[in-house]
Amino acid sequence: MIELAALDMAGTTIDDHGSVYVALTRAVEETGATVAEADLQQWMGTDKVSAITALMALGGQAPSEERVATAFDRFRAILAESYRDNPPVPLPGVVSALIELRTRGVAIVLTTGFSDDVATPLLESIGWTVGAGDAHLIDAVVTTSAVSAGRPAPYLIHHAMELSGVRDVRRVVAAGDTIVDLDAARNAGVIAVGVLTGALGRAQLESHPHDYIVDSVADLPALLDRLESPIRRIEPDGASRTK
Repeated sequence: MIELAALDMAGTTIDDHGSVYVALTRAVEETGATVAEADLQQWMGTDKVSAITALMALGGQAPSEERVATAFDRFRAILAESYRDNPPVPLPGVVSALIELRTRGVAIVLTTGFSDDVATPLLESIGWTVGAGDAHLIDAVVTTSAVSAGRPAPYLIHHAMELSGVRDVRRVVAAGDTIVDLDAARNAGVIAVGVLTGALGRAQLESHPHDYIVDSVADLPALLDRLESPIRRIEPDGASRTK
């Protein structure tokens, strides 16, 4: 039985209209760096200070601590402006799916490459509350403020397990819309699920190690129905093995 769903935020559970991509690109380009699409995709989903540092260096700029801090402030400002002008909304079917999972006893923890000061206003803007009991949609949120390293390190997911009291990685599904979401899930030893509600298509996600690819988090209840006990893992080549 699955006991925990660790879910990414922007692009996975929340439609932010691509604002994170735009804000990150603009903030880095304002330093004089050139942002290649492939580099942006590689660093989406990671903590944003690390992403800015890497993208500046890849784009031909020296990422000094001061310049990165300035760019990160610009990222937050641009993102806040975007969210004000075009407010984020839950992706279709996600709220119903999360309610269904919670009725089955599955803990819901959001994990994100955002820090607290970015993630908290985002959740408040869509009215999602955090806590135990039916009055709340999600059980906990783990941001990069709570761990020593964000994705692709496994710590966001493992801390989600700590908060929800889940000890067996075989009982955890982690879903996200980026390659580093899949990397983090594999590094954490949990079931790695790619979703197609972000910027990447099926072929791009399927080319990377994963267990399942689904259209949306809305499909997670049906996916959990397919999982047997003992849990069977589907490898990228289509073969299965029992854990």
